[in-house]
Amino acid sequence: MTGENEVSDPGDADGTDDRDGDDIDDTRSTTRETLAQRRGLDEPVYQPAEDSGLLAEAGREHARGVVVEVGTGSGWVASEVTGAAAVERVVGTDVNPHACRRARQRGVEAVRADLLDPLRNDTVDTLLFNPPYLPTTPETEWDDWQERALSGGDTGRAVIEPFLRDAPRVLAADGRALLLVSSLTGFADVVEHAVDCGFHAETVVEESYPYETLSVLLLEL
Repeated sequence: MTGENEVSDPGDADGTDDRDGDDIDDTRSTTRETLAQRRGLDEPVYQPAEDSGLLAEAGREHARGVVVEVGTGSGWVASEVTGAAAVERVVGTDVNPHACRRARQRGVEAVRADLLDPLRNDTVDTLLFNPPYLPTTPETEWDDWQERALSGGDTGRAVIEPFLRDAPRVLAADGRALLLVSSLTGFADVVEHAVDCGFHAETVVEESYPYETLSVLLLEL
């Protein structure tokens, strides 16, 4: 764990990437194939994986009050956080109607929504988000619900950045967000954007895997 606005960067110490463009494209292709195989593209709802476990761990420790998990998928993370001592209520949202049904079957209060659009101002104590973060180009994207759950656009941040811009609107005065970040998306870029949106950033959970490093940022205004 690091201090306020001091985050551990899983990338190079100088923030640069020495690989050329072809190497990066090859890594994206290989990573995408690996993740696709692991996460089951024939399943319309994103299933719990390593990233889900890290977000749930952070949520049990740091979530409080009224909690909204954005992109709840199967509802597994929301259900894991429900029993935390400081949590009063947990609601899951997802743009995928299949995910909303699956989450409700798990006992999670779920609402169909696109990111934070339907949430009222100053009403949420904790936001949880495991965003679509896999860098993909338009010519390699699928047109299905798993695509919505996995694809973060060319940079991997196409969904993260609008979430960060809108999160201060819905958070209560002492609210916080727990955001899952992959090294594939440019960790330092995500932190920089969060700070630009008014957040203090702290890494509270981090784990490295052969194909990526996953971190959970605690973001507070």
